[in-house]
Amino acid sequence: QVQLVESGGGWVQPGGSLRLSCAASGSISSIVVMGWYRQALGKKRELVALYTNSGSTNYGDSVKGRFTITRDNAKNTVYLQMSSLKPEDTAVYFCYADSSGSGPAMISYWGQGTQVPVSA
Repeated sequence: QVQLVESGGGWVQPGGSLRLSCAASGSISSIVVMGWYRQALGKKRELVALYTNSGSTNYGDSVKGRFTITRDNAKNTVYLQMSSLKPEDTAVYFCYADSSGSGPAMISYWGQGTQVPVSA
């Protein structure tokens, strides 16, 4: 089992910046990917950014050049630095971890979500 706890969410004005944090605990040795998804009201959950154990990153097209994902392996924590925020970035942001588990199937874990309203 893996537990994910997000922090750092809150209101921010357009053009502003915010940093989200996600701390993982539990069976962290099995985690192969950590990252962030988001879900706006009335929309499906979408990829924001991923960070693999090898250090590779993957960003959703809508956030490329504005968001940066980093990972502190010693702290088992992944961060999302968001800048040049737009109203369309308003969503609940969910921390995500992909685990190899004990069987052939991958197991996904989700945090509880943190709200990021972007408005004037």
